[in-house]
Amino acid sequence: KKYMSSFRELGVGDRVLKAVEEIGFGMPTPVQQQAIPLLLNNQQDFLGLAQTGTGKTAAFGLPLLELLDENLHSVQALVLAPTRELCVQISKDFEAFSKYMNFKIAAVYGGASMEKQIREIKGGAQIITATPGRLIDLIERRVINLNAIRFVVLDEADEMLNMGFQDDIEEILSHTPVDKRVWLFSATMPVEIRRIADRYMNNPYELTIGRKNEAAQNIEHHYYIVNERDRYAALKRILDAAPEIFAIVFARTKHDAQKIAENLIKDGYNADSLHGDLSQQQRDKVMSRFRSRLLQILVATDVAARGIDVDDVTHVIQYHLPDEAESYAHRSGRTARAGKSGISAVLVNRQELGKIKQIEKKINAKFHLSKVPGAVEVCEQQLMKLIKKIKDVKVNEAGIAKYLPSVMDELAMLEKEELITRMVSIEFNRFLDYYRHAPDLNVDIAHSEKSSSSKKYADGAKVFINLGSMDGFNDSSMRKYVEEISGIKADELSHVIIKGVY
Repeated sequence: KKYMSSFRELGVGDRVLKAVEEIGFGMPTPVQQQAIPLLLNNQQDFLGLAQTGTGKTAAFGLPLLELLDENLHSVQALVLAPTRELCVQISKDFEAFSKYMNFKIAAVYGGASMEKQIREIKGGAQIITATPGRLIDLIERRVINLNAIRFVVLDEADEMLNMGFQDDIEEILSHTPVDKRVWLFSATMPVEIRRIADRYMNNPYELTIGRKNEAAQNIEHHYYIVNERDRYAALKRILDAAPEIFAIVFARTKHDAQKIAENLIKDGYNADSLHGDLSQQQRDKVMSRFRSRLLQILVATDVAARGIDVDDVTHVIQYHLPDEAESYAHRSGRTARAGKSGISAVLVNRQELGKIKQIEKKINAKFHLSKVPGAVEVCEQQLMKLIKKIKDVKVNEAGIAKYLPSVMDELAMLEKEELITRMVSIEFNRFLDYYRHAPDLNVDIAHSEKSSSSKKYADGAKVFINLGSMDGFNDSSMRKYVEEISGIKADELSHVIIKGVY
């Protein structure tokens, strides 16, 4: 088969190829084509710049399995990831890749049973995927010994730094041997990544797939200009105009995510939220439902959504713009994965139009100004959804047989066309009534530009403080601190972004 020979040409062995075939991988992605031969044949450390959704896990996972020794029952490889979800996903991918091999793989992350993880490690784990905090706990308990480790992979390293894990990463690397190989993958190249590379990597081979911070090429970027009070109504219109949508909606805060999801559920949508206040069990349950498509709309915060690798997400809808262009690239990368196409939609008010231009330049992609769907468009889409549902329904012949004579008698006086019209109207009338007097939610672009240009400091001033989460600050405590030292009221701060050290 063409794709098997392609992966074989990259140097992947027969047992891994057999697993790859069963997973259904097609041709290797660009990052796989370039990284796999380098990692297999080059003894240098490796620094790869690539966006999420490009097949990075296989790019380092397949060569890693080829280079490890199945007969050596000690920890040989460590993969560090920023979030629990990504840690678990990498572990599952490794299990799938190594189906016809005999490796023991353990996932180590907070919010789950430490005793179970300890049992898996002591049971002879050879590959460990981990989040930094829980791994340090286990190192301090002397459960994990990294003295003989051969490979360390830092996945989404920039996000680990954003989350304040720099000291943890350096602490973990200090417990590993000098002659190990380090493979680092990052979507961006902040100065902290360069500092870690200089300190802990030996003359790394650097590979960039696409431009730094660049968004995937197969994503359409749309923005909708609405009044602040109409954000939620606009979100519902976008959802209603795409009945087959399978989407992630990004919210700025945990409170926003919870509130939006609750409102969607109340309004009859198949939605739920994913954020840091949920227990690990709750997060696993939500993700399981979303992966199996029992959940159609997932409302998530940036941190919670890192590591979500779900096939066929059709839309990423950004309820609020992120504060940094890098975050936009990560968000939009949740769709159009593994070469597929997708849509990233952003809701903005008139004061935020300048940010669209900034993000366009940063990610090298063009945004299209789109109109929030109106009543006619929504009703048309919902009507076609109903027609498709009637056409594709599976008829339970045995179950319905005894009722059919009575049904036929009741409907005997109706012609075929009239019967179809009445059936369709049952559902169609509901949407028609709801949207009959629905207003146009779009803000006039010419008026928006005039308004925003007349108010030079509409977005306020941006101030950086060299204190962050590593100093114990969160949103609330930072607002309180600023108020105490400056007299600026907490509610005058439009938003606060807390990084590790600023």
